[in-house]
Amino acid sequence: MTEIHTPRLILRRWHDDDLAPMADINADPEVMRWIDDGSVQDLDRTAEAIERWEEEWDEEGFGLFAVELLASGELAGFAGLSVPEFLPEVLPAVEIGWRFGRQFWGQGYASEAAHAALEFALEDRGIDRVISIARVGNDASENVMRKLGMVPERETTHPVYGFPLRVHTIDLTEFHT
Repeated sequence: MTEIHTPRLILRRWHDDDLAPMADINADPEVMRWIDDGSVQDLDRTAEAIERWEEEWDEEGFGLFAVELLASGELAGFAGLSVPEFLPEVLPAVEIGWRFGRQFWGQGYASEAAHAALEFALEDRGIDRVISIARVGNDASENVMRKLGMVPERETTHPVYGFPLRVHTIDLTEFHT
């Protein structure tokens, strides 16, 4: 079982008792504002998503980690790696992404978890280039990307929803852990 400890977080595979807190995160319109068409997700859709994330772990050897607060054991959200199949023009690629409950925003958790996921990509999986995709206007996510050392590579349009996207990239051979 893959598990990463940072000073404040545990990044780990998904447990059954993560479903309810992740569904609460996905049910918050403010959290989901920048995700796909902005729709919230119910318990069933969250369960399907976690199942897909776990399948990606099995198929790719990487995936989205459940992110737990070390101090309290609370599920704060997720961070990790995935293949951005929704945007074929960037493939083959590995994307880093994150989603946290609103009560965990503004505390550096996304940056801390994403930094650990980039180290995992390079050191444990031998991935030397990672991208991140943000909807234009999602300044909070783009700030995390900048903190990670990612740079804008291109702008494009979401193939389903038609809104502008910005693709950031990082060469992990130059990544400072």
